[in-house]
Amino acid sequence: MTTNDDIRWTAVQQHDAAHDGEFFYGVMTTGVFCRPSCGARTPLRRNVRFYATTAEAERDGLRACKRCKPLETRTNDPIAERIREVCARIAANAGEPLPLKTLAAEVGMSPFHLQRSFKAIVGVTPKAFQQAERLRMLKSGLKSAASVTDAIYDAGFGSSSRVYEHVDTQLGMTPRQYREGGKGLTISYAGAETALGRLLIGATDRGICFLQFADNEKTLIEQLALEYPAAERVPMAPAQAEQFATWMRALGEYLKGREPRLDLPLDVRGTAFQLTVWRYLQSIPYGEVQSYGEVARGIGRPNAVRAVANACAHNAIALAIPCHRVIRGSGELGGYRWGLERKRTLLDRERAGRASGAVRAAGRRSAENAR
Repeated sequence: MTTNDDIRWTAVQQHDAAHDGEFFYGVMTTGVFCRPSCGARTPLRRNVRFYATTAEAERDGLRACKRCKPLETRTNDPIAERIREVCARIAANAGEPLPLKTLAAEVGMSPFHLQRSFKAIVGVTPKAFQQAERLRMLKSGLKSAASVTDAIYDAGFGSSSRVYEHVDTQLGMTPRQYREGGKGLTISYAGAETALGRLLIGATDRGICFLQFADNEKTLIEQLALEYPAAERVPMAPAQAEQFATWMRALGEYLKGREPRLDLPLDVRGTAFQLTVWRYLQSIPYGEVQSYGEVARGIGRPNAVRAVANACAHNAIALAIPCHRVIRGSGELGGYRWGLERKRTLLDRERAGRASGAVRAAGRRSAENAR
């Protein structure tokens, strides 16, 4: 009986570009993952593992092949072109029902293939992308519509309850609070000294909405006020001390290079484009960098290099949304909201941490192979 993996293996043996974007394969003996069409010598079947996305391969400790460059979006990649068509279709009709089956039929793909390829290239599912586009429409409408209700329905939400149930976690506040500049929102904050200088964390009851560095706490509190001018900003209560200490321990382990994953609860708000960029930044592996152009191609918007840079500059949550991993195409560091010295220090520490982590991972793989 022929399985999906049998079909994938045949595609790898034939270097079949028609399957590029459908899956990736990792060669466990070399620690590299590739596109099906990669021109490298075909590995032994027993050493190959298949992945639906590049992120899955990277979670297994594999690095991108330098020959076929699976992290790059090719302008002549037929799958990428179809995904760009779907993105444009959703962006232009975000307020309308767009079933996955309908979108898939329009670009000649199966719903399963579209769902998997869309997430691999864009970083989110078509449904999440449409939700983000609706959110963008809602945020714009809240500033111009006659009422909150009008803005909600104009953005394609069937009822206000749907907005308050699902969208406020991305908006960072309810639609009415956003319309009123954050009025009624309470942000608790606390600061601490770190290896990168003074840090301030601001959080709503949903998660961290502000994580920034400066030379002193007074400047940070002023930045928090600029970010959320109409919100109530209060020092964290003693009852929140344990939660803050947990966050700081996670940050400390990350900054020391002991823990590559920074798993913090976030309450992120932004435009649909910003949210797409920020999610993509979170997929860039620890210790690696990409150029603004690579990020633009990675989200399926190759001409949006300046917009990507702008999204990085407006990121209010340092480290957890790792905009420090984006540099100029020339190899220069580029800008960083919290200073180039901090950016350089972060990248140096991540590279050192990744190197030591890679040694440990290699040791574990050797031990497993020996067994």
